[in-house]
Amino acid sequence: MLDNPLVQPFRTPHETAPFDQIKNEHFLPALHEALAEGRNEIEAITGNPDAPTFENTVVALEHSGFLLNRVASVLFNLNAAETSAEIQEIVRTASPLLSEYGNDVTLNEALFARIKAVWDKRDTLNLDPESSMLLEKAYKRFARNGANLDAADKERLREIDKELSRLSLQFGENVLNETNEYKMVVTDENDLAGLPDFAREGAKALATAKGVDGWLFTLQMPSYIPFMQYADNRELRKKLFVDYNSRGGRGNKNDNQAIIQQTVALRHERANLLGYKTHADFVLEESMAGSSDKVEAFLNELVEYARPAAEAQLAELNAYAKANGFTGESVQQWDYAYYSEKLKKEKYELDDETLKPYFELDNVLEGVFLVANKLYGLTFTENKEIPVYHPEVKAYEVFDADGSFLSVFYGDYFPREGKRAGAWMNDLQGQKIVDGVNIRPHIVNVCNFSRPTETKPSLLTFMEVTTLFHEFGHALHGMLANGQYESLSGTNVPRDFVELPSQVMENWCYEPEALKLFARHYQTGEVIPNELIDKIKASQNFMAGMANLRQLRFGLTDMYWHNQPPTGESVAEVEGRIDALVQLLPRVEGVAFSPSFSHIFAGGYSAGYYSYKWSEVLDADAFDAFMENGGIQNKAVADSFRKYVLEKGGSEKPMDLYKKFRGREPSPKAMLRRSGLLA
Repeated sequence: MLDNPLVQPFRTPHETAPFDQIKNEHFLPALHEALAEGRNEIEAITGNPDAPTFENTVVALEHSGFLLNRVASVLFNLNAAETSAEIQEIVRTASPLLSEYGNDVTLNEALFARIKAVWDKRDTLNLDPESSMLLEKAYKRFARNGANLDAADKERLREIDKELSRLSLQFGENVLNETNEYKMVVTDENDLAGLPDFAREGAKALATAKGVDGWLFTLQMPSYIPFMQYADNRELRKKLFVDYNSRGGRGNKNDNQAIIQQTVALRHERANLLGYKTHADFVLEESMAGSSDKVEAFLNELVEYARPAAEAQLAELNAYAKANGFTGESVQQWDYAYYSEKLKKEKYELDDETLKPYFELDNVLEGVFLVANKLYGLTFTENKEIPVYHPEVKAYEVFDADGSFLSVFYGDYFPREGKRAGAWMNDLQGQKIVDGVNIRPHIVNVCNFSRPTETKPSLLTFMEVTTLFHEFGHALHGMLANGQYESLSGTNVPRDFVELPSQVMENWCYEPEALKLFARHYQTGEVIPNELIDKIKASQNFMAGMANLRQLRFGLTDMYWHNQPPTGESVAEVEGRIDALVQLLPRVEGVAFSPSFSHIFAGGYSAGYYSYKWSEVLDADAFDAFMENGGIQNKAVADSFRKYVLEKGGSEKPMDLYKKFRGREPSPKAMLRRSGLLA
């Protein structure tokens, strides 16, 4: 093992992962060594002859598994952002081993006995708030995951967890395969009518790269969205829409429908085994919302606000479409983006083709760095000596206002076959304090934005700009973490609190003082004119009722799958029930989003997708604090947000932290006003 870079000290800048040295054959040997080391660390805790204390039990457990976390972080980051058939096979081998190890820890009776002994005398320990939270989380980690079960139930829990791990991986691989294997080739240039130059050039570049004649369109967002917005050919729009929205549900080798049924059944059985009525009840006990009843009520209340606005907006869209040649009774789902984009341009004289020249990717990155500098005093310096996992990835050193080192930040922004769709933040190393040393985090942002073409640099749509700011908000939550314990640090917070920093950052994309920092025409250098900024602001609520119903549709579907015993209903039947409440456009037979709903079936958002809307309440209320007190220039508000939200992670209850920042609980009125749902 001496030549395995994963198990040796990282002799790189800031001890970053040596991606230039790591080979696939290193992972499994390193994993086995890390598992053995982790088990030895647990045995050292349980075999300690001294009476259990907070330090020798709870803190010792917190510090165990360092090598295992490091190996797993590198492996799973690659599997998401730069995977291959070989890495996927390694992950299929590794995942059950990790699941088994996790259960070996949480079902260890001797270890739980020591933790319970510390928990039982918690009132006499005089712990600081963060240490009290660590003790609470440690105790609940065991109590909520089977420590009190009998031997037979513990064994069943192990079986369930191993199978859920396998199903989650298979679900994600199927969606990635469906996306990567898809190609729609257009050979007749007449079929490109309506598409702007950037979309044509992108399609031609994709075709050239794949060695095919004509123009190539895929199910990646930079290809799919412009086609749905601009292509005049309605039949091709329909084809692309149906193909995108039937991923994972076509009855082929990548079909996820059976996986959904198995996953839902196993999650429910697991919750029952642990004493909970449903999987949602299990998940939400530790959330900010607190209960499934509260989440259901929250989502249904928002439907009541959003649906009337959405109905009026759809009526306006139908009237516009009919006035412009549409002959049907109602626009279909493959018409919605097309006519919405045209109506938006007519109402506001604004579309992506107008805005994209002002949003060159490098300038937008510079802009988000400048916003972070204005708010928090941060500076970002690219360091090409830091190894990266793909040549397109850039690595930056992040420094605080006083010049002290804060973090490493990796940016990865273009689609590749080895990268799953969407956008996300990971960490390769979390923040913690060990023996008085503040170990700083290594944070990754991964997105899938429009690539440069032969004639233009990467120019972002406004949606891509907001996505970049959103993921960078998560990155700030990780980079500015400043706690004692890694498991409470950074984004290790309840799911319905984690979107607050990301969604607060999105707000700056609509503010002139922020836009003028970076929105410059890529050819002329002209700063975005006030006229365009006014149009961006004016169009912020365009089709907001429809957009809210779309998000609520996802959240309600998630809750339907997870807040009751398995019903045996098909994917189509489940989505039909939800669509009766929130889908105003005619249903399309043969399409469903659940089979590609990776957030809840291959990610960490099961019974938690509502958190995007929940966090909108928080972020709108929080952003009002900035705008009431001088905007981006107000250091007092920024310092407070940094101190009580970004630095604190999960070290205290989220509502307590929010009230320390805002001085009160959040009000939903700011979100409803911003969305145009409340006067």
